[in-house]
Amino acid sequence: DIMMAFDECPPMPAEYKYVKDSIERTTRWAERCLKAHSRPEDQALFGIIQGGEYKDLRKQSAEELVALDFPGYAIGGLSVGEPKPVMYDMVHHTEQFMPKDKPRYLMGVGSPDALIECSIRGMDMFDCVLPTRIARNGTCMTSHGRVIIKNAKYAEDLGPLDDNC
Repeated sequence: DIMMAFDECPPMPAEYKYVKDSIERTTRWAERCLKAHSRPEDQALFGIIQGGEYKDLRKQSAEELVALDFPGYAIGGLSVGEPKPVMYDMVHHTEQFMPKDKPRYLMGVGSPDALIECSIRGMDMFDCVLPTRIARNGTCMTSHGRVIIKNAKYAEDLGPLDDNC
């Protein structure tokens, strides 16, 4: 099992002081979570790196959490409405302070383009409600874009959803 240490995800944008206070709180909570973690042999507790859009705070958060030696690390506080180039830049900046020999998890990212871009930038794991939300409403993601399989033209179509898959 994987579980996450408590964190505070500040809004974006947020004032520098607010985000700094937030990452300091997140580090204190991470320390408390590690102390309270009673089953490290079958539960991996991950620390969550925060820092908003401030590169120095993302570096500080990463370094503080890496010093606590979690079995894995997440990047939080992204994919919350900022433009994708900003998210990609923050992922690229933050990952250089994360261990390369431990899992790297990017929270809340699930669009196909973001999965590819962030994998290239060193992320290993992702989670997002987007794929299940659109599937629940009859939409599939394919290499040709989204396909709405509830459309009448697919009622008798037994072919593959994507010829490239």
